[in-house]
Amino acid sequence: MATHIASLIRSISFITLAATLSSSSLSYANTQALLDLIAEPGSIGLGVIGQAEHSLYKGEETRHDIEPAYLYENKHFFLHGSRLGLKLLDEPQHQIKLLLDHRFEGFADGPIPPPLLGLHARNGGTDLGLSYRYSNSWGQLETALLHDVSDTSKGSEVRLAYANDWQSGRWHFRPSVSLSLRDAKLNNYYYGVQADEVSAGRAHYMPGVAKQLSLNLHAAYDLTARWRLLGGVGINLLDKNIADSPIVASNRQTTVSLGAVYDFGDSQHKIEAAQPLHAKLLYGNASDCNLLPVMTLRCTDTHTDSNTSIAGVHIGKTLIEKANDWPLDFVGYIGVLQHAENHYQSNSLQLDAYVKAFYYGFPWAERIRTRLGFGMGLSLAQRVPYVEQQDQIRRNRNTSKLLNYLDPSIDISVGDLIGSRRLKETYFGFGASHRSGIFGSSKLLGNVNGGSNYLYTYIETAM
Repeated sequence: MATHIASLIRSISFITLAATLSSSSLSYANTQALLDLIAEPGSIGLGVIGQAEHSLYKGEETRHDIEPAYLYENKHFFLHGSRLGLKLLDEPQHQIKLLLDHRFEGFADGPIPPPLLGLHARNGGTDLGLSYRYSNSWGQLETALLHDVSDTSKGSEVRLAYANDWQSGRWHFRPSVSLSLRDAKLNNYYYGVQADEVSAGRAHYMPGVAKQLSLNLHAAYDLTARWRLLGGVGINLLDKNIADSPIVASNRQTTVSLGAVYDFGDSQHKIEAAQPLHAKLLYGNASDCNLLPVMTLRCTDTHTDSNTSIAGVHIGKTLIEKANDWPLDFVGYIGVLQHAENHYQSNSLQLDAYVKAFYYGFPWAERIRTRLGFGMGLSLAQRVPYVEQQDQIRRNRNTSKLLNYLDPSIDISVGDLIGSRRLKETYFGFGASHRSGIFGSSKLLGNVNGGSNYLYTYIETAM
């Protein structure tokens, strides 16, 4: 047992170290291109990718950002960082995907530089897309149609890309080139100057339709059988229509990225459809405790001024049993919570999607099976929870509907406790529902530093 726990601690420590190194030098942009390099059916990965780029906007300098690197791949569904979707067709030569992707464009968070004063916000958006990829011995051709569905720019983009893969020992390289045709709505929103934004030295300007050429080199290195180091460099060459904007500083943009991912999955063993489903019912209350004191049982207080609560259901599916032949299972969950806001604001819903590791190799497992769980994923709130809003207001920090989600828990087998074989795979336990940013360093998560904790009781059963 000590060996298993020590290995897990080393894995978590390496991820933390990678995040620390990344935050000091690298950051910003989309992580999915790097994760595409290592994604295979059966992949379940977790890590961080830091990126740096010089901003296109006048007055902004190099941007630094850390993004959580979520990786999940099966025959029909994929999650690669900021991109998730369905595989409508998945054959060796032909692949069609329906996808949602975050658009990493817009102004940086923080103080507004003088050249951008008086401008409306330019925010990142969410694109709905359809892509087709043709693969052959000479490489891959891919085309994609993307349209903003977040009511941000309301713009569209068509991309055509070519990439070729080659491997040398533990190295995997992918050079690529892509050409994008961006419509007027997309360019006018991000790089235009509206009539009410005109000032001395900043004329009214609408870029209209424009092209963008991108050159990239991405690489992956197999550090061990499960650790992957990722890196890449890229340059975007802007159309003259965009480069001539009064708020654009350059006609090119360079991006550098570096990250690390640990793959808990097994690409040699596909996720079986016969694996059981899990149904989890939970109820809990808001807590002023931070997550680490909760996990170490140094704080379990739920007596807050707001007295708000959550109730919900999470449905899970076993992804991996006995990973690495350890007493360690991985279960993927998706679920809905309702926030009861005690009349402070309207009640609202929260959608959670996460992968959870369960360790059960304790010495008393033969008598009473005990599971120690830790889940990590994403949480999307219909409305930012009241306790979250109030805490961020007190600290003068921003909020975001989309945040990182952590779910630590401990439970025991009800069947083992009462001597019922029928209820052996039914568990009673306690957990924490934790929403947070990544210390204010993730643009995808709204650069939020803070969040909320709810301590809950639950019953879970395999169906």
